[in-house]
Amino acid sequence: VLQSSKVLAKKELSYMPIIGWMWYFLEIVFCKRKWEEDRKTVMQKLLNLRDYPENFWFLIHCEGTRFTEQKHQISMQVAEAKGLPKLKYHLLPRTKGFAVTVQCLRNVVSAVYDSTLNFRNNENPTLLGVLNGKKYHADLYVRQVIHILIPFWHTGACTCSHNCTDKEIFISRLRDAFQEEYYRTGTYPAVPVVPPRRPWTLFNWLFWALLLLYPLFKLLINMINSGSSLTLASFAFVIVMASVGVRWMIGVTEINKGSTYGNNDNKQKQK
Repeated sequence: VLQSSKVLAKKELSYMPIIGWMWYFLEIVFCKRKWEEDRKTVMQKLLNLRDYPENFWFLIHCEGTRFTEQKHQISMQVAEAKGLPKLKYHLLPRTKGFAVTVQCLRNVVSAVYDSTLNFRNNENPTLLGVLNGKKYHADLYVRQVIHILIPFWHTGACTCSHNCTDKEIFISRLRDAFQEEYYRTGTYPAVPVVPPRRPWTLFNWLFWALLLLYPLFKLLINMINSGSSLTLASFAFVIVMASVGVRWMIGVTEINKGSTYGNNDNKQKQK
């Protein structure tokens, strides 16, 4: 069901050329990460998904942002101030987004899954590395947590109740233990499953590559045969600009260029 997957993403991504526009038409739920402004719009978009005609995954990042040492330090200061357990490898969960998602999709989504992703040998993958052909080895741990959330799921308790926070903290502590086990042994505490390679993926890629590259290749041959310096210079300029644009968009996704969400926000809460 990957073709029907949805995600709760920051509003800025909707403005990204091609990718952001595609996400908008795929009914991805965007938020400004300001709850006063997001409450109505996010709930409405989630309620619209109740009538979605196909099965789908809905992905939500429970921490609200990507992990950095600075954000972790600030998050643990908040945990200490609120008397919550400290986490070694994760930030405190943001419960509002999760709670409203469960409330709006109750009786539509049948299960909740918690996943932890790690890359071997302390690899730090980037989309630019993938574009350059670099290979990464990933380990993904997935577990169903519906048995923990059954009371909350069926009663429809609303946003940010103490019960929801306790469950999120409990799951985060479990995730922390799994992360520590992975750092110590290099594996998760379960029998690994290696999915078989699927030739259909390669055939699919070859089909679209041939379909799209053939007319472009033919266009290039016609331009070269034309002998026009202006035409060749214009074509080269378009190719260079497209390459620069793709690499710029990929660079925006790098964690060291990510948003300060989680830094300033938590600092303001402490004041």
